Order: sequence, then structure tokens, then C-alpha cells
Amino acid sequence: YITEGRYNGIGAQIKPVDNYPTIMAPYKDSPAWKAGLRAGDQIIAIDGRSTEGRTEEEIGEFLKGYPGTTVELTVRRPGQSEPLTLTLVRDEVRIPNVPYYGMVSDDIGYVALTTFTRDAGRNVAQAVQKLREEHPELKGLIFDLRGNGGGLLTEAVNVANVFIPKGELVVSTRGRVKEWDRSFKTLNNPVAPDLPLVVLVDRGTASASEIVSGTIQDLDRGVIVGQRTYGKGLVQNTRDVGYNARVKLTTAKYYIPSGRCIQAVRYENGEPAHIPDEERTPFKTRNGRTVLDGGGIKPDIVIDPDEDSDILKTLVDKYFIFKYANEYCLEHDTIAPPEEFTFTEWDDFIAFLESHDFDFDTDSERLLEELKQKAEEEGYDVTAEVAAIEQRIEQAKKDDLEKYREAIIDQIEKELASRFYFERGRIIVGLRNDPEIDTAIAVLHDGKRYKEILGIVE
Repeated sequence: YITEGRYNGIGAQIKPVDNYPTIMAPYKDSPAWKAGLRAGDQIIAIDGRSTEGRTEEEIGEFLKGYPGTTVELTVRRPGQSEPLTLTLVRDEVRIPNVPYYGMVSDDIGYVALTTFTRDAGRNVAQAVQKLREEHPELKGLIFDLRGNGGGLLTEAVNVANVFIPKGELVVSTRGRVKEWDRSFKTLNNPVAPDLPLVVLVDRGTASASEIVSGTIQDLDRGVIVGQRTYGKGLVQNTRDVGYNARVKLTTAKYYIPSGRCIQAVRYENGEPAHIPDEERTPFKTRNGRTVLDGGGIKPDIVIDPDEDSDILKTLVDKYFIFKYANEYCLEHDTIAPPEEFTFTEWDDFIAFLESHDFDFDTDSERLLEELKQKAEEEGYDVTAEVAAIEQRIEQAKKDDLEKYREAIIDQIEKELASRFYFERGRIIVGLRNDPEIDTAIAVLHDGKRYKEILGIVE
């Protein structure tokens, strides 16, 4: 899957929920989707073997198999008292690396790339070309690499080639054995050589994604927006060592056009150590802007992400929103298109939480518990004071539902959109309340600022 973007199996995202593997989302047109599996279905047996307490690796092995072979699933479905038995025919499952492209304003386009699997460059090029053909008013493009952990080096070159001219150096690899050093240049004419460009990155942007975003920055081809990237600049190869085992060897480092390496961690006596900014070497972009090596790619416009509240983390991590979506889908056969859908059943969601004894822990409660234990150890009686604070915290926790209502609704809308419109729906809904998208649109609409950031002198 890592290189090809495909695998043999049933085609569904699965996670353990309440000690059973649970369908989080079937892929469109996959065997799971064709057999009628839905998000929320719990797999309680595979070919007669109980799945209770099984690891994700075990479940994966049970479900994988050659195309054309069958697997029998016993499923517990929300809203139904009796388990279902479904027979699925395994097949090759393809996961698109460009799950969505479209317009985010009247004249600004958007393309999301989730991984650098085979044909990533071709798929990005086709998406950009279709946007230009279908929207002659297109004046700028947002290219989303957030959460993209990388993939094939050759596809990084191909993706960069969508935006930069033929013959440009994208990346070179250098190690201790000079004969193995290599350079990779673009080979084709670009699809969009002059279209104003913003690239979105975050802490999950790594490896091949950093090569592309770093090349765009080094050549002053576009503006980078978001958070500093992961910082994975190592070339690694695997070697068989027998006994069904492989060893991963680091053989070289990646260097992007300015000459800098993006690796964020160096190794001292075999232990990883992050490189502080004051020890990072400055380099120059094509237009003379200063950039630093190590530490990943620092965006031209840094946007600090909003930290999720304790209540939202619990609602997501403990699957309360997921389970609410299960019940919601029992009552709704369809919803409005993702471009128009809004969630309005807030009171219903609150009632759901109350019926499921929802609660969450806060840092304040954890610290208060430590204080209480320490006071007891030292012989202080703070029972009354602690009880008063606990009461105030409990009231504040109740108020948090209303305080973070907008962020919670945003998560609910994304979950529900994915149920009816797959990953495309989740992305479309997510773009509506995205500060990085808003910033990107503003920069692309402000030609003067765009040129100033890139050091373009007219």
C-alpha cells in the first residue's frame, strides 16, 4: 500500500471500539461497501473466530487475502438486536491519493494530496488541469499537504513538476558513499507554472511532502502556510536478514534546491536530539530569502493550531461523536450535500451524552487530586476547600459543552458528512471552518502581499 496505494482485502478503515473491531468507514466501491457494511458495524467474528480483544494486526491478517477469495463476517449492527452474517469477496482495494479537488471561493481552487503513492504526480496534474478547464476564472490554487506523511521519492519530483519548470533540481541524496549520491530533476513541462500557489503544511507533513513544500519555498514558487513540518530528511533502505526479519538502514540524507537538509533530529551517541534554531545553518532561496536547514520546513506564514479542549478530545477519542453518528444515521436516510449540510440537532446530541453518562477528565482535576494526596501525606486537612473547588470545576465542565459548541458541531458535521459522502464529504465540510484555508485565500487575493512574501521584485 505504501508505494502502490492499493492492497488486497475488504476495503474499510477499522479500529477497536468497546473491545471489538469496528468499521469506521468503508471505502467507496470496495468489497465492504458492496456487501453493505456501514460505519459503526462491529465485527464480532471472522470465519467463525471470535474477534473480542484481538489486536489490529491480527484482524488485518484475518481480513487480507487474494482477490476472489471469500471471508465470512458476523456483524453486530447498531439498532438491530440480532447479528448479521455477511460473506465478502476480497478484491484489490485502491485508495485515491487525491481524495478531493474543487473551488473554495469564486476564483481560488483547492487540491488535497494525502500520500505520495503511484501516480500522485499525474493525479495532481489532472486535478489542476480540470480546475483550470472548468473554472476559467481561476486565479490561485491551495495545495493541501497537511497530514501527508510522504511516500515515493519519484512521485515527489513528479508532484513538484506540476508547478515548476522542466529541468529544475528538486532533491538530491548524499551519503558517505559518494558513488551512491543522486540528483532528481523535473522531466516535463509544468501544468501550472505561473498560477499563484499556497501550500498548506502541518506537523504531520513529512518526507516526500517536505521535499515538495521545501522545493516550492526554495524556488519562491509559492507561499507556505501552517505549522513547521515534521523534519524527516533521511533516505532509508531495508535489507533481508533472514528468519522472516528485515533491518532498516539509513544510507543518506535528502537535500532540497537551496542546499539545506530538512532532517529535524540528529543522533548523538545513538540517541535522537532535536537541533535548536541557533545551531541551524542559513541558506538562501532563489530570490534571496533566508531559510534554515534542519527542523523541517518553517512556513512563510505560521498559524498556531487551536489546541483541542479536554471535552472535545474525550468526545472524539472515546468515540462519543462516532456513536452518536451511528444513532443519527438510523433516523436519517440521507443528508444535504456536504456543501450545504449543517447540523442543527444540538439538543438531541446533549440528550445522547446524558443517556450515555458522558464525563471527561481535566488537568485541573488531575492537579487537584495530586494536591489532595500531598496534603494528606503532610497532615493538612483541606477537605472542605477541595470539595468547594471540585464543585466549581464540575459546573465549569458542564459549561464547556456550550463554550466549545462550535468546535464540537464542526466535528459532528465532518463525521456525518463522511457517513453519506465518504472522505470527499469530510474534506468539504472541514474546509468551511479552517483558518489556514481562510489565510491562504486572503494571501492569494492580495497580490502585493503575495509578491512581498516571495521576495518578487518588479
